[in-house]
Amino acid sequence: MIFFAGIAIGTAFTSCKQKSNGPTEVKKPVAQAKGKSSVCCESNIPARFPGLSGPGGMNAKSIDDHSHKGMVWIKAGTFSMGGDNKQAGEDEYPKHKVTVKGFWMDATEVTNAEFAKFVKATGYVTTAERKPDWEDLKKQVPPGTPKPDESLLVPASLIFSQPSHPVNLNDYSQWWSWEKGADWKHPHGPKSNINGKDNYPVVHVSWFDAVAYCKWAGKRLPTEAEWEWAARGGLNNAIYPWGNEPVDAGQPKANTWQGDFPNKNTLKDKFFFAAPVGSFKPNGYGLFDMAGNVWEWCSDYYRNDYYKAINKPQGVTDPQGPADSYDPDEPYAKKRVIRGGSFLCNDSYCSGYRVARRMKSTEDSGMEHLGFRAVQD
Repeated sequence: MIFFAGIAIGTAFTSCKQKSNGPTEVKKPVAQAKGKSSVCCESNIPARFPGLSGPGGMNAKSIDDHSHKGMVWIKAGTFSMGGDNKQAGEDEYPKHKVTVKGFWMDATEVTNAEFAKFVKATGYVTTAERKPDWEDLKKQVPPGTPKPDESLLVPASLIFSQPSHPVNLNDYSQWWSWEKGADWKHPHGPKSNINGKDNYPVVHVSWFDAVAYCKWAGKRLPTEAEWEWAARGGLNNAIYPWGNEPVDAGQPKANTWQGDFPNKNTLKDKFFFAAPVGSFKPNGYGLFDMAGNVWEWCSDYYRNDYYKAINKPQGVTDPQGPADSYDPDEPYAKKRVIRGGSFLCNDSYCSGYRVARRMKSTEDSGMEHLGFRAVQD
């Protein structure tokens, strides 16, 4: 979905549990789904500008640091990758045998402080801080799509804007706002800042931004298979990083949305937006926030049929993802996998914090609940 300050182009309604609150006043025009559709907090995210690509300039060499500071060793192993319960989407099947080699993984999401060091060293400018180029953009939207007004082609990103009342969950514009001046240094819009938030996950970073950071840090993004293997933390076919206890049962186990999404959050976990990294117990491998807080980029292209394509009786070793991207709901958009869920995920609407939950976004997308962590061989 291409989103210009409330103007939606194309259609995008992908698999997740449907919940309808009935008709509401539509504040911003949005595309309508064709036929039966279902929604979730990320499936209807309006992508930023799918045609915008490439790094924003790097003026320094990669750092030479092989100390693995802040990282956890993830041992090699074999597991069954894919859906574990009735919430699983079609793209999580078939469950298939995967073997991964050992690797180092950041114990937490990359923080504001870590990303700031990268920007200071390289002069890098993130996707959200740059003006989109229509000549690039129009290559990945349906033919005949009209050019947006120049006033809409500005440096901006998507922020969560809580409605005061129940809304139609098929209309994501009720809680997403295209905000000029929103970026990693201004996560809630131009009047916000990250002062005192060095240990919060960096957000509003595109896939390109994440890759650029990893290159500088001498690391890389995890593959989708590596990410799921790590998230499972040594548990066999468990639904969540902590096991099978429902997310809202017992003590808070992750930063998620409690209450009625998107208008009421009971704050049982004490956080409305993102939380400082490591605020909840780690999984069995010592990794924090593998469920909730912010979504995390993976290296893989997204294809809805990828699991079917690689499923073999003997299994597959270190899958690197498909050769290209395809999402039947947005066939022109080039997408990458994102994993882990965010502070906006809720069981009645979205279950992104399940270890098998697949989600996707266009490579240029930046949002205030999307970050990343890195790995190293």
